[in-house]
Amino acid sequence: MYKTLSQYQNAGLITIAMQRGESFVVFMPLIRMHLEPAPMHYTLTYTDSPTLRSSQLLGDPTQASVQILTTEGKVHVGENLFATRCSIRFFNCATAFTSMPEVIQANRGKFIGCIALFGLLGAFASLFVSLLYRRNKGMEQQLRRAIAKDRIRVVYQPLVDLASGRIVGAEALARWTDEDGLAVGPDVFVRLAEQHGFVGEITRLVVRHVLRDFGPMLRTGSNFRVSVNVTAADLGDPGFLIMIERSLGQAGVAPRSLTIEITESSTVRHDLAMNAIRRLRQHGHSVHIDDFGTGYSSLSYLKDLSVDAIKIDKSFTQSIGTGSVTVAILPQILAMAEALGLRVIVEGVETIQQASYFTTAAQPVLAQGWLYGRPVPAAELQRAIAEEAKSQVGEAKMRAVTASAA
Repeated sequence: MYKTLSQYQNAGLITIAMQRGESFVVFMPLIRMHLEPAPMHYTLTYTDSPTLRSSQLLGDPTQASVQILTTEGKVHVGENLFATRCSIRFFNCATAFTSMPEVIQANRGKFIGCIALFGLLGAFASLFVSLLYRRNKGMEQQLRRAIAKDRIRVVYQPLVDLASGRIVGAEALARWTDEDGLAVGPDVFVRLAEQHGFVGEITRLVVRHVLRDFGPMLRTGSNFRVSVNVTAADLGDPGFLIMIERSLGQAGVAPRSLTIEITESSTVRHDLAMNAIRRLRQHGHSVHIDDFGTGYSSLSYLKDLSVDAIKIDKSFTQSIGTGSVTVAILPQILAMAEALGLRVIVEGVETIQQASYFTTAAQPVLAQGWLYGRPVPAAELQRAIAEEAKSQVGEAKMRAVTASAA
């Protein structure tokens, strides 16, 4: 038997090794054939810190109780043996388990080999969790620095009136590229900020950018509106509305020019959502339910919320023309909005077929999607609005000339 790594190498054998601190783990190819039928099983259990909910990340399924899988020590339950080790730094535990019949049938060599394999897998799992923790921690600090240094970009996606084809508003969207030059999606960094309690800083940054980029246009009293997304944490923050009103006052912009969008999932806490929406509307803001149709709002609930508009989730829009049963729900959503006097905004419009579907609706519909424009910097959207205005003036002059000639 080879005793050292150099002996393996000298023998021309391929080895896989990993070193952590003073520990050096080597996978031995010679015992692979003995490990395939090994009786030992393993599972890795993760416990979420805020909710204390536990779930198995990987490994073999087991009917063991959560207490066994998350408590350090050895347990003998019936014919089953469990050995659990938990990290003192991370919220994860590794459990090795087997049954007495399996142990009796297995020979000693197989049993030792299985323990070695479990040790290797445990080392890799620990390394993975460690890297994941460091990545999340590093990303959190990078995000905090990006906010402090105003390195979160804000882009704007146009909102179009389907009947006229005119741009009537825009949605402000936060974008972030980390210090390694990698683009991080808002679904990742906004959730990260929520988990660590500083998502309100992102909201303040977006509001500041909106008023800086579109303040002059909004101060003219035009019908152009800019929408800002807020989270459940914002709705529950007593200082949120104060921040909004103070920022608008300093910029000289009327509250009606800034629309507040809240995701449907953030309205789960009914009382909190209702109170926040009521205060926002009392101050002159329009309030829209974003991603409508994802599973929370009902007819009675929408009536209680007293919002101004719903934004139909893009999953419904993308089902048009596909034969999906999801399309059958759209007429019901439109009828419900009409009955409640709600404006309708359609997300994710990418094709003429999708846009045409909503032009036949009984009520006016606004649309947002790549068919009308992708999220772009403020200057680019402002140029598009200016060109549209020039085109409309030219068309009006042409109609006037035609009418006078007739």
